Amino acid sequence: MLARAYRLRQSRDFRTTIRAGRRSVSHTLVTHVVPGASDTTTVGFVVSKAVGPAVVRNRVKRRLRHVVREHLSGLPAGSRLVVRALPKSAGASSSTLEADLCKALAKSGVL
Repeated sequence: MLARAYRLRQSRDFRTTIRAGRRSVSHTLVTHVVPGASDTTTVGFVVSKAVGPAVVRNRVKRRLRHVVREHLSGLPAGSRLVVRALPKSAGASSSTLEADLCKALAKSGVL
């Protein structure tokens, strides 16, 4: 699980990260990264109803939190990251989500 201290919770933080961050798209998700934007590295997740019903959305969020937790130390200190799940993420395995996250972060130049 990703500790609460590392999660984005304010809508304005999500908004500024999405607008100002480097965007990178992979098969199952989109990442927005702002390196060195705050004191601690924080991560937010956007999983819309297009992904599926509530049970599926929550499962995708849990998997993404677990995958991001493993790669949190590789992000630049103080970064803000927003991960937006695409509808294909509903049927993806955790290993696929991890591979797509790594690919998206590498494209944006933070890994």
